[in-house]
Amino acid sequence: MEGRAAALGAGTVLNALATGTGAAFGIDVETRASVELDPDGPPGEVDGSIVEVPDAETTLIERCVALATERWGDGEGGTVVTESDVPLAAGLKSSSAAANATVLATCAALGLTVGDDPANPDVDVTRLDACRLGVRAAREAGVTVTGAFDDATASMLGGVCLTDNGSDELRSREPVEWDVLVWTPPERAYSADADVDRCVSVAPMADLVADLAADGRYVEAMSVNGLAFSAALGFDPEPAIEAMPDVAGVSLSGTGPSVVAVAEPGTPDHDLDAVAERWSDRPGTLRRTATRNDGARVIDGPAADTETTNL
Repeated sequence: MEGRAAALGAGTVLNALATGTGAAFGIDVETRASVELDPDGPPGEVDGSIVEVPDAETTLIERCVALATERWGDGEGGTVVTESDVPLAAGLKSSSAAANATVLATCAALGLTVGDDPANPDVDVTRLDACRLGVRAAREAGVTVTGAFDDATASMLGGVCLTDNGSDELRSREPVEWDVLVWTPPERAYSADADVDRCVSVAPMADLVADLAADGRYVEAMSVNGLAFSAALGFDPEPAIEAMPDVAGVSLSGTGPSVVAVAEPGTPDHDLDAVAERWSDRPGTLRRTATRNDGARVIDGPAADTETTNL
């Protein structure tokens, strides 16, 4: 009873802390999970580990396995190991990616077929249902304030996802083709520690961002979001301002500290190289990547066609 799966990191279009409406987009960085279930071991007893940070808190991934086997299996316990290209507590949705990868890997270990079409008789578990279970685990583990359904759907489905995080409803999903530049400073910021009251104070700006996103104006939305939430969460807006002349959009990602800039490939007035040169003088790391529209996937185990569509 073994399974492996991978899920995407993501960047922010709209932080959901102000109003409960959020939007995020999948990027080409992954977290991979390996799950081994023991049908003869203690029911529901799960041992987790994170390769990059052996002493990191593992409650989230352990809870994902327990909830998944409780719902779709016989309550089996076992082990889960994650390894990731997504830095922890950097605003790039590491928790959502870990939860999604773990839930899908558990489904694979249970021999379940994962897909997107609930009407397909060959699909045992849809990716949206798997995503919602991971969000439940994140809430129970205390790693998120809102449930982060926007981050979770972007990680699971790819593309830009606009969501209602209060009801865990996906309002829209649209594929995008962007080049992406990420600057991550050395410090870390945990979503559960964010000052929610400060974020609620910028709710009028969040409403504007939501309107822009609903109209498909994602790059404008993320730039407005970045300025508003940098101020609310106490981050310097200067990196975003430095980037604005040469990018389509730029924002603080999540509750920080990473700043993510995007550009449409082949657009002459966008120059991520110029932004990278400016940001390279800052402490931390730079990452060049791109958006992804395919989302999370099972690596070892049964999986139906997971081609995503606009919803």
